[in-house]
Amino acid sequence: MQRRHFLQASAACSLASVAGLSMAQPGAWPSKPVRIVVPFTPGGTTDMVARLIGVELSKQLGQPVIVENKPGAGTVIGVDHVAKQPADGYTFVCVANSFTANKTLVKNLPYDTTKDLQPVALMGLSEHVLATHPKSGLKTLDDLKKAAQAKSGALTYASFGNGTSAHLSGALLCQMMGIDMIHVPYKGQGPALTDLLGGQVTAMFGNWSEFRGHIESGKLVALGMATRQRSRFAPNVPTLAEQGVALESNSWQGLLAPAGTPDAIVQRLNAEVSKALASPNVVKVFNESGVVSQAGSVAQFTSFVGSEIGKYGDIIRRANISIG
Repeated sequence: MQRRHFLQASAACSLASVAGLSMAQPGAWPSKPVRIVVPFTPGGTTDMVARLIGVELSKQLGQPVIVENKPGAGTVIGVDHVAKQPADGYTFVCVANSFTANKTLVKNLPYDTTKDLQPVALMGLSEHVLATHPKSGLKTLDDLKKAAQAKSGALTYASFGNGTSAHLSGALLCQMMGIDMIHVPYKGQGPALTDLLGGQVTAMFGNWSEFRGHIESGKLVALGMATRQRSRFAPNVPTLAEQGVALESNSWQGLLAPAGTPDAIVQRLNAEVSKALASPNVVKVFNESGVVSQAGSVAQFTSFVGSEIGKYGDIIRRANISIG
């Protein structure tokens, strides 16, 4: 139902945008700097992807592309800011999984997820690894299950914050394995990773790119990759599916615009993002960082967002998770 409403809203935005072309002729766009709001603190993968693509877009569009961080309230502050901006093609927001989770997770969102924002382009995807500290003594998913069953409610899992992919994947892992672990939310992956490295928490789902060095140095132990098949970035790490739990987890990044943004501009920016993703510098950095390029059409991203809303909605309702 949510997905159908999302697709209907997107189609309505496309029709409405035709009337808006007189106010924002695509041939003249952009005639001034373009702004991309990142609703996270600087330094994370979403911020990196937005800035990397922003550099290429600036070259291609002939106008500065300014990336501005507006973190807070599980990304709600930054997303709400963009949802209330003029639909003129000069303000966008770079979101991640939490945007789709918040549809169900946050009871009183100040914006309507499926009506106030328009999908533009999916950009990147970072595969997750489930990792633990060496002193935990855990080396496999079965070790984790046995430890959790022996010490019910004593083990913990960290996340980037309430409603993030790491939080919901941890909740799903507990559901699928029939175990009980305590969720410990942090304000971003950096602080969570610091405590994982210090052994203050038992385990955590996180971006392979940011965990790889710690795993290779032995500071962390990889329990498994949350991918369907073995990752080309971590071919020697078994998947969770190989160990009996077919759980996929990742962090993705995509651009949204205020609803009503002219469709010609939305389609143009989508094409420019695809071009940026194919640029040598972006390809190089993505490969080095373990980010998978996700070039695709506006329609494909719209469908993807709808499916993510449904997926996270199911996890949240089963785990009875909510934020006021």
